[in-house]
Amino acid sequence: MLIIGITGTLGAGKGTVVEYLRNKRRFAYFSVRDFLREEVHQRGLEANRDTLTSVANDLRAQHSPSYIVDELYRRAAQSGSNAIIESIRAVGEVEALRKKGGFMLWAVDADAKTRYERIRLRGSETDHIDYDTFLDNEKRELDNTDPNKQNLKACMAMADATLRNDGNIEELHKKIDEILSRFMPQEEEEHRRPSWDEYFMDLCHSVALRATCNRGRSGCVIVKDKQILVTGYVGSPSHLPHCDEVGHLFRKTLHEDGSVSTHCVRTVHAEQNAICQAARRGVALEGSTLYCTMTPCRTCAMLIINCGIRKVVADYKYHAGAESEEMFEKAGVELQYIHNEVLQYNNQKQEKSE
Repeated sequence: MLIIGITGTLGAGKGTVVEYLRNKRRFAYFSVRDFLREEVHQRGLEANRDTLTSVANDLRAQHSPSYIVDELYRRAAQSGSNAIIESIRAVGEVEALRKKGGFMLWAVDADAKTRYERIRLRGSETDHIDYDTFLDNEKRELDNTDPNKQNLKACMAMADATLRNDGNIEELHKKIDEILSRFMPQEEEEHRRPSWDEYFMDLCHSVALRATCNRGRSGCVIVKDKQILVTGYVGSPSHLPHCDEVGHLFRKTLHEDGSVSTHCVRTVHAEQNAICQAARRGVALEGSTLYCTMTPCRTCAMLIINCGIRKVVADYKYHAGAESEEMFEKAGVELQYIHNEVLQYNNQKQEKSE
């Protein structure tokens, strides 16, 4: 049994590492952050970065520097499988875990500006801050001589492996596999039958290989009662040229806050094509589940709602998907993410108009 502790800077991509280990390598998951959030709520406090840090330091001072991770290690050992303990932040925690055996520490880091943009897109309860506050919060956590308190800088220096996450998700996944190959040879891994969500999402990725726009090769699979109804992928309308053949057809959108985003309008979205296929073949979608690459856009979301689709499973978040999320919630459509990260692609970043 291997237990991996995850440490790293804010917004570096620790959650992405965890999701990959959980979903692709079948690691059990235990989180210091979740443990602290439960304690914060039990004390009747508001969950924000300051209260999480304060409660963590208090628990370590009351019990021991390793109290939180000792509890999580106990749960991980009871699971009997390879496991992850996320958000290791104190030197005392690392020292205690090393004594238990079968443990290694990974550090995740990236450029500060990149990390700040990621947390803004993530938008969790502790992420609604400006850049200066982001840097101040990180500075408090980076360096501390008290072993009971958070010291990310020292923890990261103690790591057995460091993942630099300045690139895309695929590059990060490759780095994870390279590290694991040194500690978990392929022949020692046991086959695990994928869950239904994993099975249909893998099919969704296969469908996406047919997509004809390299800016976002997305796929869609719609199922009911564990049976595939229809599929769809990004591509131009029938008999019209594709982006892969003649290039993109870009249009800019001016938003209320003055930002400008660029979109390719040559193609029909994967979700729309799947729904069109169902309409042409007389396939009812009432009560079905839709699997897709990322949060459907506003137009796709409206079509999904009116088709009677009851659940959407997206592999990643769409950077402009907040309105779709709101509509799904109001319409009673369940929305589930496999990875709680925003999918990155070319020309995604918005700019202020002049």
